[in-house]
Amino acid sequence: MSSSKSKSKFLSGFAAIIGRPNVGKSTMMNQVLGQKVAIMSDKAQTTRNKIHGVYTQDDHQIVFLDTPGIHKAQSKLGDYMMKSALGTLDEVDVILFLVDIADGLGGGDRFIIERLKNVQTPVILVLNKLDKVQPENVFEAITAYKDLMAFADIVPISALAGDNVDTLLKVIAKYLPEGPQYYPSDQITDHPEQFICAELVREKILHLTHEEIPHSIAVFIEDMKVEANGVVHISTVVFVERDSQKGIIIGKQGALLKKVGQLARQDIEKLLGSKVFLEIWVKVKKDWRNHERSLKDLGYRNE
Repeated sequence: MSSSKSKSKFLSGFAAIIGRPNVGKSTMMNQVLGQKVAIMSDKAQTTRNKIHGVYTQDDHQIVFLDTPGIHKAQSKLGDYMMKSALGTLDEVDVILFLVDIADGLGGGDRFIIERLKNVQTPVILVLNKLDKVQPENVFEAITAYKDLMAFADIVPISALAGDNVDTLLKVIAKYLPEGPQYYPSDQITDHPEQFICAELVREKILHLTHEEIPHSIAVFIEDMKVEANGVVHISTVVFVERDSQKGIIIGKQGALLKKVGQLARQDIEKLLGSKVFLEIWVKVKKDWRNHERSLKDLGYRNE
C-alpha cells in the first residue's frame, strides 16, 4: 500500500525586537512589513506599547513584537514601558537585540545584555545603521559584542534602507518551531485601526514639538465611524499634563494643531483607503504619567 506524500511543515513563531531607545526598532519592523504600523521619531522612547507586526510567507509566519526602548524609568509610565519590554523575553521563540552600530557599544547595551544572559531564548544580535559606518567598523562592533555574550546569530542591516533585511528574515526563520498560521496572510498587525490612528496622531506631535512635550502626551480615539458618504469620522483627544503644554500643541491661532491634523489625516487615509475627517481636541490630565488609573484608562496595562 503506497503512502501519500506528507504535507510540508509550516513554521510559525514570535520574535521580540528589543534594544535601547532610538536604535531603529520601529523602522525595522515597518521595513519588514512594507507598511507603517509602528510610529517613528528621532525622539527617544517613542514606542510605549508592544506593537505586533505579522510577516507571512508560503511556509512560515513571523509575529514581531516591537517593544519600548529599554531605559531607566522615571515615572509610572516608564515602569510600564520597562515591564512591557522585558516581559517579552520568556514569551517568544527568538529575540532580536537591535543595536546602533554607528553609536557604538554603550552602558545601555551592557545593561540589556546582562538581562539577556538569564533567558533561554535564542538571541540574534542585529547591528543596525550599516549604511552609516565603514566595513572595518562592522567587524570591530561584532568583536566587541561577542566578547560580552554568545549570540545565536549576528546580522548587520540598515533598517532604513532595507539593506540585508531579507537575510535577517531567513535567519529568524531558522528558529521558528512548527506551528499554526496565527493570522491571515494579508494581515500585518493585530492592533485595531483605532490604535494605529491614535499612534499616527502622536507621531506628528512628536515631529512638530520639542522639549518636554513628547513624553507628556497621550492620544485617545473617542469615536470612529463611517458616515453615509463613506467618509471616516474620527474624534481624537490629545491629553497633556499642564496648561502650558496645551497651548504649545494648539499653537498660535491653532496653527500647530492644524498642521498635526493635516499630516496625520494623510497617513490615516493611506492606512484606511478612505477619505477621513479628523477632529482633534487637546485636554489637560494633570500628571497622568504617574497615576495608575489614568494609565489604565489610556490603554497602558501590564496584564
